[in-house]
Amino acid sequence: MNTLLALRFGAALGLGILLGLERQRTHGADVAFAGVRTFALITLLGATTAYLQSQLDLPWLTAVIFLALATLVIVSYAVTAGQGSIGITTEVTALLAFLIGGLCVWAQVELAAAVTVASILLLSLREWLHRLASRIEAADVEATLKFAIITIIILPLLPNQNFGPPRLDVINPYKIWLMVVLISGLNFASYILVKVMGSEHGLGLTGVLGGLVSSTAVTLGFSQRSKQDAALAPSLALGILLAWTVMFFRVVVEVAVVNATLAARLLLGLGLMGGVSLGVSAFLWWRGRSHETARVASGHNPFELDEAIKFGLLFGVIIFAAKAAEVFLGEAGLYLAGALAGLTDVDAISLSMANLAAADPENTGIAARTVIIAVLSNTLVKSGIVVSLAAPSLRRVMLPLAGLVLATGVAAAVIVG
Repeated sequence: MNTLLALRFGAALGLGILLGLERQRTHGADVAFAGVRTFALITLLGATTAYLQSQLDLPWLTAVIFLALATLVIVSYAVTAGQGSIGITTEVTALLAFLIGGLCVWAQVELAAAVTVASILLLSLREWLHRLASRIEAADVEATLKFAIITIIILPLLPNQNFGPPRLDVINPYKIWLMVVLISGLNFASYILVKVMGSEHGLGLTGVLGGLVSSTAVTLGFSQRSKQDAALAPSLALGILLAWTVMFFRVVVEVAVVNATLAARLLLGLGLMGGVSLGVSAFLWWRGRSHETARVASGHNPFELDEAIKFGLLFGVIIFAAKAAEVFLGEAGLYLAGALAGLTDVDAISLSMANLAAADPENTGIAARTVIIAVLSNTLVKSGIVVSLAAPSLRRVMLPLAGLVLATGVAAAVIVG
């Protein structure tokens, strides 16, 4: 027996022991079907079967032994189910262990190890996955499936060519829908994160999670809350600033998916804004930590079709308007488009600039400045929310800080141009 073969059998044995340890740790002394020794033997059985199949040239041997093992597993499950244990996780893991042993002998040790680690991770996260499942509503699953089906079917069928009058032919149905998929995916990741972590947290963490969903919603909610408890003004300001900070870096991430060059420019400018905002947040946190909590809404499921279609239409309108502004008004037109778009949404204008800069790399600096102007416009709107809706105590804290962030943004717009 050569050394390489011995190492492969050793790997099969070790991986089987790992699976068995996890199963025995979960069930303890009451393990009904298989523990450490049984799982180690099953992976060795898989390894031995794979070895004999290659040595004896019996291509059917693995299938026969696997069916025999499956029969034993089914019989064992029938017995344990009769005793009231109806879970089948351990039995399925045993069948997987047999295949892992075979993979080791078939010179796929890395794949076998990866499958083992993934399996142990899934098995160990049992309680967490169950809690996650309890927080996901039927409507969420239905909306996700509908969006996935339509994306898989429709996206490949959309024409990947530009439409529109001369010089304004920027309406590409395929790219527009691709941007819908991108922004919906980012929003969905935030939506799931809030579902996983729950809705009630300290004000700072609420600001971070809320910033992933909607920094405007956080600003509005915390401004209204400040009228109920004026003493919480510094903590509410912390939550608002953290939500703004998350938005700054979120824009960089979504642009990076489409145009890495533009994202690098934006990282310089928005990173400066985010750094200042984060520094002020750290000071507020250090000066007075609060144990007050708040709820963060996960928002509407971003995979709802009507929301996806609305964003697609908005993106199409903005990219056309931005191109028209560039053609007829030049740089100033793009900046105006960014300022107007930022009043309601920064995602659409950011992605439209990423696409325009990708088509015309010479305008990368102008596109970066346009995105920052949109972010400044959006931040100005949120500052207006604080002025009009917040209690005086929160206004006194937030207005100088908002002014600092806005001034930093103006400097950032100059730097990236």
